[in-house]
Amino acid sequence: MSTTLMVKDEALFGTFGDQYVFRLRIAAPRISVRDLLRERVEQEVETYNAHQPEYFRGLVQPEETEQTLNGFKLRKPRMLNWQTQYDKALEAFQRNGFVMLVNERQVEGLDTMVEINDETTVTFLKLVPLAGG
Repeated sequence: MSTTLMVKDEALFGTFGDQYVFRLRIAAPRISVRDLLRERVEQEVETYNAHQPEYFRGLVQPEETEQTLNGFKLRKPRMLNWQTQYDKALEAFQRNGFVMLVNERQVEGLDTMVEINDETTVTFLKLVPLAGG
């Protein structure tokens, strides 16, 4: 039995426009932060590759893209590799490029286990450095 949870992307001190909200399907009622991150990245890359929109709206910036208010614009249209994006996401999490909140509580480690149900909300809070700071 799978569960669908709400995922929000927000930026702190950034100009990414409104928060981005979407649904993510998870197969297990309990999952590690590492696996939750993998599921998120894998599903967003799969969706992008299937539809090839002008902008990639994902957790981490793919190579050879420009960051815009609408997402990341690829210089040349191409398929993205979920594993490459996942590796970048792991690195960003470990260096505090973003914070993950599950039901408004910060999760610290990749091996932390979280309970998932239809009421679960996961927020990815991107930390953007201030200009000159």
